[in-house]
Amino acid sequence: MTVDQILTLVVLAAVVAALVWDKIRADVVALTGAAVLLMTGVVRPVDVQGAFASPAIIALASLFVIAYALELSGLLDRAISAAVVMCRRFGAAGIWMLLAMIGSVSCFLNSTPIVVLGAPVVRDVAKTLNLSPRRFLIPLSYVTILTGCCTLIGTSTNLLVDDMASVSGQARFGMFEVTPVGIPMALVGGVYLFLVSGRLLGGRHEDDRPEGDMAAIDQLQIHSAQVGDAAVFAEKRPLVWRKAIMALATFLGAVALATIGIAPIAATAFAGAVLLILLRVISADEAYSGLKPEILILIAGMVVIGIAMDESGLAASASKFLIASVHGLSPMAALAVLYLVTMVLTELLSNATVAVLVTPVAVALAESLGVSPRPFLVAVMMAASAAFATPFGYQTNVIVYQMGGYRYMDFVRIGLPLNLITFVVAIIAIGYAFPF
Repeated sequence: MTVDQILTLVVLAAVVAALVWDKIRADVVALTGAAVLLMTGVVRPVDVQGAFASPAIIALASLFVIAYALELSGLLDRAISAAVVMCRRFGAAGIWMLLAMIGSVSCFLNSTPIVVLGAPVVRDVAKTLNLSPRRFLIPLSYVTILTGCCTLIGTSTNLLVDDMASVSGQARFGMFEVTPVGIPMALVGGVYLFLVSGRLLGGRHEDDRPEGDMAAIDQLQIHSAQVGDAAVFAEKRPLVWRKAIMALATFLGAVALATIGIAPIAATAFAGAVLLILLRVISADEAYSGLKPEILILIAGMVVIGIAMDESGLAASASKFLIASVHGLSPMAALAVLYLVTMVLTELLSNATVAVLVTPVAVALAESLGVSPRPFLVAVMMAASAAFATPFGYQTNVIVYQMGGYRYMDFVRIGLPLNLITFVVAIIAIGYAFPF
């Protein structure tokens, strides 16, 4: 191993250990890791600059602004009131019905904006029913991830794998080609979350006692009551129909344009946020207040670590080792190994980074075995999205991690069994739906 690879491994291990220790803010930990990699020369200043200006950061920041405009318009207050009416009738089961409805939308829209808008609604409804929001925010993220796996456009990961596969000469995937694999994963995963989340994540709201510095946690809980400013739901906002309609139309338009491929979500969301300012739906000062810098900085810091793994050659070395390690195995065994490796990498890096790195490996692996690359590509799609055991495997996990004041180990406790369950379901479903 080279010096850069050793340094990258040490920094990655230290960051994960610090997050598990949970005595330092997660965004500070990520920034510290990025700073060490920068000072040791593993990454260049331009790499760090690129991480902070990455499409993921631009898209998420812009979506926060759009979501904040919806909050200020009073539309989310109406949504919360309607959800409370339903949930008061059905109790906790009503919140699970709400999660199912949000998840169904995620089959066709990117999960990140869905969670950005849905998380404050779920949180406030749970508080109204005197239930712990922590019991439902992680399941919200997981449900949107699982349902996003059900169609080609449900997650950017699927689209990215499809693009990378086409570059390697493979045929494009159809809109619902992966549905026979995604639906069983979503159904089994949803049942698991329904059965265990209450026991693993807390029950009554008044029993919540987050660990760590209480002043910081209290401040985090206040600010995480909604996507934007803490005072938004302190008093009910009157519904301003003009602003509500324009903000909602902008949100739907940004997602729709990205879905049909007119422009990336980073571009459409950024244009939408600027448009809302120009139309005076939200002021520039309000737009700045709607940002969640702790989430954006946390993602950027982890992107820097992913860049270090790529540029140091650590990721490429791991790919070569994978192909060598499955030599002589049956196609099904090789498929299982590829899925597990992809899943582990996704827990450490971003899903987009893993999709880019592993897709060519999947095609090469299938060709070395003399079988169809199709099942291997589907395995990469599912494994690169179905990352539940850490807050950093998927952007929606990062969002609820900060909003709910969770500890790192909360994700391990509920997400690791879900990883194993979805792995088994996915391998079985791929074996039936995609013959070698």
